Amino acid sequence: MIGRIYLGRTARTRIARLVAFVVLIGVAALFTAPFLFMIVSSLKSRAQLYGGGPIWVPIPAVWRNYIDAFLFLPFDLFFRNTMIVCVLTVLGTLISSSMVAYAFARIRFPGRDILFIVLISKMMMPWAVRIIPVYLMWKRFGLTNTLVPLFAPYWLGGALYVFLLRQFFRTIPEELSDAARIDGCSEIGIWLRIIMPLSGPALSVIGIFSFLSEWNDFIRPLIYVNETEKFTMALGLRMFMQMQGGNWSHLMAAAVSMSLPAILLFAFTQRYMVQGVTLTGMKG
Repeated sequence: MIGRIYLGRTARTRIARLVAFVVLIGVAALFTAPFLFMIVSSLKSRAQLYGGGPIWVPIPAVWRNYIDAFLFLPFDLFFRNTMIVCVLTVLGTLISSSMVAYAFARIRFPGRDILFIVLISKMMMPWAVRIIPVYLMWKRFGLTNTLVPLFAPYWLGGALYVFLLRQFFRTIPEELSDAARIDGCSEIGIWLRIIMPLSGPALSVIGIFSFLSEWNDFIRPLIYVNETEKFTMALGLRMFMQMQGGNWSHLMAAAVSMSLPAILLFAFTQRYMVQGVTLTGMKG
């Protein structure tokens, strides 16, 4: 009787897992369908694209669409501008946010908790409210129509990233910092030599989030950049759509080329993202 009950529970467990896998596969297919459609459309000829019925596997595949799309506009220049902005954004975010988070997590000073509440309250403010004041500030500095407004704010810290890093820094034993202070190490030295090397998972997820956010950003480049030579990939794709809106194969090829780096980055780093997000919420 016990053996029968055990086998019954095992069978129910296997059925439940099978149902869960089927549901997850269905949800994954639902979310990946637009990207697969974009890839298939980018490999179609004009006749296949505007044919009578849907073609799920274009035969033959027109790989020339990708070459024609990149030759129509200087996407290599757009890619370089985007990489410059993304790299400087990631560096600024990691340096400034980690320093501010270390101050809130490990240094006791008057008004620390109040300042932290003010910082967190900034997360509640819609970004649209700050568009005009921030634009006027950069215009007064004479830095509009440059790449500086796209990455410079991240060198002053970000509320969300400061919050996540502060949560992680508080999980690191304070005895390590106390031992370093006894040996004469300064707060900068503790941050650089102890906290940062032990914060790899949190720093990884912050860097990935900031890179993906800046790579996909469209609104801020649209506001600050006017010259084609300074366009990012998002603005270049919009320009391509305006100039060749009817050529869907070339447009889909350009869209796939822009989406592929972000997708590959997420695919290869999702383990670090999950680990980093989990660890940053371990301690309040």
